[in-house]
Amino acid sequence: MDQQSRSGAGSRPFDSRLLEVGDGHSLYLEQSGPPDGRPAVFLHGGPGSGCQAAHRQLFDPGRDRVVLFDQRGAGKSTPRGRLEANTTPHLVADLERIREALNIERWLVVGGSWGSLLGIAYALAHPERVTGLVLRGLFLGSAAEVEWAFVTGPQTLRPELWRAFLAPLPESERDDPLAAYGRRLRGQDRVARRGAARIWHAYEQALSQLQPASTALPGSFEEAARQGSFEPLSPAFEWHYMCNGFFLGGESLLERAAALGELPGIVVQGRYDLICPPLTARALAARWPACRLRMVEAAGHALTETELQRAVGDAIGALNGA
Repeated sequence: MDQQSRSGAGSRPFDSRLLEVGDGHSLYLEQSGPPDGRPAVFLHGGPGSGCQAAHRQLFDPGRDRVVLFDQRGAGKSTPRGRLEANTTPHLVADLERIREALNIERWLVVGGSWGSLLGIAYALAHPERVTGLVLRGLFLGSAAEVEWAFVTGPQTLRPELWRAFLAPLPESERDDPLAAYGRRLRGQDRVARRGAARIWHAYEQALSQLQPASTALPGSFEEAARQGSFEPLSPAFEWHYMCNGFFLGGESLLERAAALGELPGIVVQGRYDLICPPLTARALAARWPACRLRMVEAAGHALTETELQRAVGDAIGALNGA
C-alpha cells in the first residue's frame, strides 16, 4: 500500500484513554483503524519523546488496529516528566497491561530507535504475545552505541556540530560533555536545565537528519533558555536511562538475540544513520534466524525521511498480512 493511502481519514483514533499502571503512573493510549483489525502496537523513541499523529500513518487504516501510547512520563502520560519507577522492565510490564486491558491476544510490535530496544525486550519477555517485530534505526543500549551516537560519530562526521555542542561548557568539563550536560539536566538551576535540554535536543535532531537544515547550536545555556519556554523531555529521560545501562542487566540484548528464534522480524535501517549505525543492525540480523534486514539508501535516522517511512510501512504490511 502506498504512503498516500496509509494516511487517510480512517487513521483517526476511535478510542483514547488514560490507563493506570501503578507506581503513580497513568499512560495515555489511543486506538485507530478497525476495532476488529489486525492488532499492532507502536513504540515511540526517546525515551521520553511521546507518540505523534504521523505514527498512525505508517499503518493501513482499513486493516490495522493500531495502538499508540505515551510511555511513562512522556507525552500526555502523567505525571509528566516523572523518572521514578521508570525503567525498561516497568515499560515492558506496561505493554502487557495495555494488551490485557484492550483484550488483544497477540500483536505486531513496531518500534524505532529507543522503541526498537523496548520492542526486543518485550518480545524476549513475552514471545507468545508477539506476531512479529518491525524495527527501525536499531538501538540495543550498549555503551559503545551511546559513545558513537553522541561523541565519536559527531567528532568524525559532523565535527562542526561536535564543537558547537562543546561550546557552552567550560574547558574543565569538555572531557566528558554528556556528564556535564547530565548534571545540568538534573540540577536545580532552571535556566541551565532548560538550556541544556534544548541544546541536547537540537544536537540529536541534527545528527538524526541526513541533510540537517543547520548544525548551529546556541552558544550558551542562557541563550538556549531564552529562545523559548519549551523544555524537551527526552534529554533528561535519555540521561536517566544511560546512567543505568538502560536497565537491561545481565546479558546484552545482542547476546540474547538468538532466543528470538523463528519470530518474524524486519529491521529497516538507514545506511547513513549517525545515531544508530548499520553495524548494530547487521550484528542483530546475524544472530536472529528469522530477521530480515532492509537497508534504505540515502537515508539517515529520522522517521520523517520519506524513504524510511515507506520502508517501515511496507515492512508492517509484509508482517501484518497485507
